[in-house]
Amino acid sequence: MFYSKNDEKRILRLKLRTLPFEEYRTEWRRDYARIIHCPAFRRLQGKTQLYPGFESDFFRNRLTHSLEVAQIAKSIAVKLNYDLEKLSGDKYYIEPDIVALAALAHDLGHPPFGHLGEEILDQLMINEGGFEGNAQTLRILTKLEKREKKKELDIDNRIGLNLTYRSLASILKYDRKIPFKKSERKTLLKEGAIKKIAPVKGYYSNSADLVKKIKLYVTGKKDYQGNFKTIECQIMDIADDISYSTHDLEDSFKAGFLNPTDILFAKDKLIKKVSEKIKLSLGKNLSMEDVREIIRSIFGELITLCEIRGKIKQKDLLNISLTTAKMINYASKSLVEKGHDRVAFTSRLIGRFIRSIEIDKINKTIPALTTIKVKPDERLEIEVLKRLIFESQTESPKLKIVAYRGKNIIVTIFKALTKNKGFELLPEDFRDLYLRFSKKSEKKRTICDFISGMTDRYALEFYARLLSESPQTIFKPP
Repeated sequence: MFYSKNDEKRILRLKLRTLPFEEYRTEWRRDYARIIHCPAFRRLQGKTQLYPGFESDFFRNRLTHSLEVAQIAKSIAVKLNYDLEKLSGDKYYIEPDIVALAALAHDLGHPPFGHLGEEILDQLMINEGGFEGNAQTLRILTKLEKREKKKELDIDNRIGLNLTYRSLASILKYDRKIPFKKSERKTLLKEGAIKKIAPVKGYYSNSADLVKKIKLYVTGKKDYQGNFKTIECQIMDIADDISYSTHDLEDSFKAGFLNPTDILFAKDKLIKKVSEKIKLSLGKNLSMEDVREIIRSIFGELITLCEIRGKIKQKDLLNISLTTAKMINYASKSLVEKGHDRVAFTSRLIGRFIRSIEIDKINKTIPALTTIKVKPDERLEIEVLKRLIFESQTESPKLKIVAYRGKNIIVTIFKALTKNKGFELLPEDFRDLYLRFSKKSEKKRTICDFISGMTDRYALEFYARLLSESPQTIFKPP
């Protein structure tokens, strides 16, 4: 792993006590186990990835997505360790357990009903510190999980899973404190620091001191001010992009909501949106034809099967023979209808993307901040697929209707719990927390924690018990 072997600060936990020494496993392996066994991780099985879980139990959910991200992330670490051995002997090594831990934990903070749930909770909490999935992940790991605490009644000293600082650093994707008030966001908007009043990626203001400690124990420097994103976090981030761009595509094919022909000959409106989003995310100015060329490259094997080797252009469609058109349609349908073909297609993409990742620059002063990079062609392919899935599926009317329903459910529950005596509807443990706090912002944060931890199904059931004519039985606990 990228650390100084003489720096014992790396094994410090939030609660500074010595845990039983076990020769057979490292501190990072212990942290990995704590993630696997925590309730927040299990709840991911009931949270939407692309398609709602209540529609079908076949499609990926947040739990299976996280497991796949962990596998990809560990493969990247193995590949980079192989490269590092050739570059530097055994001087530098990436610890696969921290990489896997980061991948398993990266979506813990996601609320019910996907990204729209995140946006709605952020709007409801916009003057109380906001809401954002990555910030909530840090809060879950360091506050909300009920493994250890410093003092029985000292509510502010909850320490969640009591992970090492190095493990916590692996999930810090965004080194930014989220504004506490909406007025602060408006100021940032005027300054150009943010593009719209929406969830700000970062960490909550009440986690600022913790983040300083994480930086101290990872860098060895007090008040570290440079760019902070550990190599394990970088690996997790790109593994997430690879999984999202390929596995959500695979699920879209299986669902029959998308097929390669739809992508190869996509309407200009969709291609334009993809081009615009890539400019925002990567700062690359891609023309619509550039995007189409990347798509043809991704589906090269399909087009090769059709004997035209990726040379089809929109303007040439009229010149394609009927036989060739039938071949394109047949090959496209095979990816939709045949599981072997779908899995083989995404597997080849994932393998190629992993092989394109390299060590960028070894940070000899702070090895943990060594950087990695993805080769330019593969980076663009990953981004194009991500944006295609988002614009064609996540933003589609069929999913927008589901999202609208989720929005109303979250808003209704939040309003019911925050109105006078609404806290009495909370489960006993959350009610106790609510009553211990005196500040309005802390009370609302407790309610937000409760709602954000719900699975999609639990949110539906809770909503039904509040409003439905056919509520759940009173014998089912809240």
